[in-house]
Amino acid sequence: MELTHIEHIGIAVKNLEESIKFYESVLGLKCYSIKEVKDQKVRTAFFKIGQTKIELLASTEPDGPIAKFIEKKGEGIHHIAYAVSNLKEALKEAESKGIQLIDKEPRKGAEDFQISFLHPKSTNGVLIELCELKK
Repeated sequence: MELTHIEHIGIAVKNLEESIKFYESVLGLKCYSIKEVKDQKVRTAFFKIGQTKIELLASTEPDGPIAKFIEKKGEGIHHIAYAVSNLKEALKEAESKGIQLIDKEPRKGAEDFQISFLHPKSTNGVLIELCELKK
């Protein structure tokens, strides 16, 4: 599997607007994109620091994955996303090495990426997102 870089770090938050204010006023970062990903029941806000992005994730539904994550673990780091050059091949390779896939096929993510998640039970407790920019 060829990882090209850390694409972003996903952080689960209860209130997107309040969290954006913190990142802008305290950390001095600038939010450059706010989008809703309806099928994932989430709104996202992106910040760039160097070549890496921070993605804030707020649930749009009480039964959404981010709401469930916050209920279980509280606000905080949700996942680390790695960019790959060929997502389908990366998934095949991960599965062939015994990694449990949450997504066996790529799906639509934020910022025109195709994404898939690797289950934290087989990645030392870290939810890993693999992503490829759609062409």
